[in-house]
Amino acid sequence: MSDEQHQNLAIIGHVDHGKSTLVGRLLYETGSVPEHVIEQHKEEAEEKGKGGFEFAYVMDNLAEERERGVTIDIAHQEFSTDTYDFTIVDCPGHRDFVKNMITGASQADNAVLVVAADDGVQPQTQEHVFLARTLGIGELIVAVNKMDLVDYNESDYKTTVEEVKDLLNQVRFDTENASFIPISAFEGDNIAEESDNTGWYDGDILLEALNDLPAPEPPTDAPLRLPIQDVYTISGIGTVPVGRVETGILNTGDNVSFQPSDVSGEVKTVEMHHEEVPKAEPGDNVGFNVRGVGKDDIRRGDVCGPADDPPSVAETFQAQIVVMQHPSVITEGYTPVFHAHTAQVACTVESIDKKIDPSSGEVAEENPDFIQNGDAAVVTVRPQKPLSIEPSGEIPELGSFAIRDMGQTIAAGKVLSVNER
Repeated sequence: MSDEQHQNLAIIGHVDHGKSTLVGRLLYETGSVPEHVIEQHKEEAEEKGKGGFEFAYVMDNLAEERERGVTIDIAHQEFSTDTYDFTIVDCPGHRDFVKNMITGASQADNAVLVVAADDGVQPQTQEHVFLARTLGIGELIVAVNKMDLVDYNESDYKTTVEEVKDLLNQVRFDTENASFIPISAFEGDNIAEESDNTGWYDGDILLEALNDLPAPEPPTDAPLRLPIQDVYTISGIGTVPVGRVETGILNTGDNVSFQPSDVSGEVKTVEMHHEEVPKAEPGDNVGFNVRGVGKDDIRRGDVCGPADDPPSVAETFQAQIVVMQHPSVITEGYTPVFHAHTAQVACTVESIDKKIDPSSGEVAEENPDFIQNGDAAVVTVRPQKPLSIEPSGEIPELGSFAIRDMGQTIAAGKVLSVNER
């Protein structure tokens, strides 16, 4: 990694609009993927009768994903431009992977929305834009992809741009600042250099637009919050919780508390990439050992924070949610599973406090009887077992969640306030 600033970049958009190919192309053009790896993928793609997929193959390095031809999990890949070191949070397009997208998008600073020029705005395009807005993504770069399939026609590009602008305006995204770039991820047009095929376009190419993104402020001043992904026992060291620092700084010697398990101890060692480090900052994935904490004392879904300012544990919380897909209606008493950071907890909707007009943000109805697809609402929620969660106004990194039921993501939301237990 260079001394450059770091950005987490979400790549969002409909499933077949070329996200994986674009990611592969970005990695290739910035020299993040060696030539021989591309060659190897090319051979493999041709053997499987999928010639031309080699850029997507760079991302989809899981055999199972290749067989199915879809991107499953969020693959973290890194590339550097003149201004930033980017980590790509590659967001899967398939509906059943929206949960990954939510936990992924909530970690992203900015996003590239990929929309195919030959296909336009699709339901998933809308869903992803809605989520990006709910989860507080700052700026969007809109990549109008597959220009090669419409013969680099300017009017097709303009039609797609208008469609996307309408969608962004619906969710109050600032379209004045959004960049729209005609690209072909497959052919490489307007990604690392200007394309001769789009002489009618005089704006930034993709890498320039990425360089011009505003710098994120790392949440180092916020209190430490580190959601636990796994807990290991390592011989010679002891219990090692593993997770990603979302906010604050984890230092060797800190006294920390794990909530809601409610145990605490002193940090003895912090390890990153198999090396011992004195401290870890937001975005770092670490393993650390805590004196006095055993393997059975803590679990995935706990959040580690300072002992003198421990993570909040909610008795109830109020949240703003957006219902994306639910076969019927949601009423009081509904108890789906909430996925927040690394926790998965069944929670009951105790009351539906108000319905919000998604286009204006104004209150449309107080205490409605039910909400359904497309509705935004403020609800009061009671976790069925202890859950550590924070108001998104205070610690946004721990203030967003996805709601899942029947094997799909039905809603997404952010926490407005927490009534601590």
